[in-house]
Amino acid sequence: MKEYSEIIQQKYNELLNSCRHLLSYNDRMLVRKAFEMSTDLEVDYEGNIIEKETIENSYKTIIEILDIAHILTSEIGLGATSIICSMLHKKIVDEQISIETITTYFGDKITQILVGLKEISNLCSTHKIIDSENFRKLLMIFAKDVRVQLIFLAEELYALRNAEELSADERIKLVKETNYIYIPFAHKLGLYNLKSEMEDRALRYSNPSVYAEISRKLSDSKAEREKYIASFIAPIVEELEKKGVKFKVKYRTKTIASILNKMRKSQVEFEEIYDIFAVRFIIDSIGDDEKPDCWKVYSIVTDKYIPNPKRLRDWITVPKSNGYESLQTTVLGPENKWVEVQIRTERMDEIAEKGFAAHWRYKGASSSDELIENWLNDLREVLESPNNNAIDLLDDLNLNIQDKEVHVFTPAGDLKTLPVGATLLDFAYSIHSNLGDKCTGGMVNHKNVTLRYVLKNGDQISVQTSTNQHPKADWLSFTVTSKARNKIRQYLKENINQQADIGKEILQRKFKNWKIDFSDENIRRLMLFHKCKFALDLYQGIAEGRFDPNEIKDLLTADKEDNKPEITRDKDINIEQLKPLSDDVLLIDKNVNNVIYNFATCCNPVYGDDILGFVTIGQGIKVHRKQCKNAIDLQKRYPYRIVNTEWTNQGKSTYQAIINIMGKDEVGIVNKITEFIGRDPQVSMRSIAFNSSAGMFEGKITVLIDTTEHLDRLIAGIKHIAGIIKVSRYTPMMN
Repeated sequence: MKEYSEIIQQKYNELLNSCRHLLSYNDRMLVRKAFEMSTDLEVDYEGNIIEKETIENSYKTIIEILDIAHILTSEIGLGATSIICSMLHKKIVDEQISIETITTYFGDKITQILVGLKEISNLCSTHKIIDSENFRKLLMIFAKDVRVQLIFLAEELYALRNAEELSADERIKLVKETNYIYIPFAHKLGLYNLKSEMEDRALRYSNPSVYAEISRKLSDSKAEREKYIASFIAPIVEELEKKGVKFKVKYRTKTIASILNKMRKSQVEFEEIYDIFAVRFIIDSIGDDEKPDCWKVYSIVTDKYIPNPKRLRDWITVPKSNGYESLQTTVLGPENKWVEVQIRTERMDEIAEKGFAAHWRYKGASSSDELIENWLNDLREVLESPNNNAIDLLDDLNLNIQDKEVHVFTPAGDLKTLPVGATLLDFAYSIHSNLGDKCTGGMVNHKNVTLRYVLKNGDQISVQTSTNQHPKADWLSFTVTSKARNKIRQYLKENINQQADIGKEILQRKFKNWKIDFSDENIRRLMLFHKCKFALDLYQGIAEGRFDPNEIKDLLTADKEDNKPEITRDKDINIEQLKPLSDDVLLIDKNVNNVIYNFATCCNPVYGDDILGFVTIGQGIKVHRKQCKNAIDLQKRYPYRIVNTEWTNQGKSTYQAIINIMGKDEVGIVNKITEFIGRDPQVSMRSIAFNSSAGMFEGKITVLIDTTEHLDRLIAGIKHIAGIIKVSRYTPMMN
């Protein structure tokens, strides 16, 4: 028991020390009280924990409470309020402590946060958050107090760090919620370290083989990497010391998740990524000296190494919307390798690491509130419309969560920050909803532009409007901000409702004239025939004249069997009713086999690939490779339509695969390639296409092959043909 007590005492002391600059004496007493209430232990006024016989039985729970609180203080930078709420969270959820008791001891603010935490816990325990309208409720609670988000982020990170103790199904659920909800929030709140660790840990459980492979390669190249960094920084360090600059140097290796994203985006192998790490110079500078000191260091770095002018990012003059400040550049280092260099002060570095919460330390709550209030206002505004689909909400919020932003100006010179890809229409909605609704175009840098104009850094924008203008459905195709998309949808739905009322009235009159019952059964038959997901869509089509009344009459008066409509539903498809295929090689959703499926042509799965199934509209299951960009997008947009899919037996099937080839444009090179492939009796070539330029060629060969193992052997063989530089399997990647 003594060993347990010592570990708990040590962790309790580390917790208090990690935030000692944030805690007053009264705060420490409140934290002590919260710890006692959450663990049933006693703590004396000097902070010593009094041993109890029950400490061994509750050891794991106590450690969890202290570890989560420590994440909040040391990794996010929060203080007493958040510590107390995290400690009491589970006691409130389990109703072991009443809300009244919390209010008596800790006041209304802590009570409000704990009520929000309890509501979210109840949602998480009884529902799939990402699959239902409960996601809206989760966002509404998050929008009330940002500390609710931060506490849940800390708890999520703790769960990921201890995911080995969970079952496989629990890990899958944890990874899904992390990817869809908590990683985007961590990014928006500027919590780079938390976001990066969550991405890596989520990848470890969602794609363990890829994670292990990249991890191994990073480990193998560590010594070489550190040797290179030492040679890179040596001349810069020498010059900084000569100039009397106080600084320290850090370097960070890209996370495994970010390396994988870069490999996918650029379609390159691990060995072809040169900017795996970034070097950071952190300057001891404060106040008005910060900016000039950063530029002074930038000048020293670029005197030693040639910079890439296209890769300069000045986030000091205009910080990112999450408060991030830094000078970033990429320079050509020794051995002609590109190296990313970040230059910032101690204050900037802490804000970059701890994000939103770090502003409290430097500027006080009012500044940090202002920093995040715009985003929370957008979130609240999106939630105002009760008709919005939860998945649409998630899509819109994620569209705004990007590494890159554009900074533009109003005619009065006010700065507006929007996501990369934002258009003039997004800008109009960011000023005011009515301005967006009536927007017809605008002036950018004194030139006329359309609604679709994509904003660029430094643009000065004025908006033109018309009283006759109204939102249109195609506006959704070129807007990216959640505020704009929400307002457009809101108007369209109101307009649809008006049209639907007219269409329903027309249909009721027609039915009366035809002496046909206006019944649910007849409406359902029309919906199925016209492939309408909702009755609203049917009524709107009638009002707009898209559905012919004579056709409707013929359908309802003809023999039912001769006019039985094809059932084409969306997410309500019953997988078990789909027509089976013989000689099946797939197992859909583990317990359902022999269903209609086909392989996606965007990524061409081959036996042995990691795959998933997507329930399409009326076409059964579409099977994708998991790393296909379309599959990744579908998982984000329609998680409720993803089904687990596995290979069962190889059978005698062959599968289409596309091989990318690059090499020297030499005489006979194509013949060498085709002859090599032709020698394999189990491979058939379907098509071949080559382009050459400046002595080099690039091409694609489409083959029919039986397994990924066979495909890998074929690619390895082509690589050994003289004149071939690079061979890889074509995979559509994320943009």
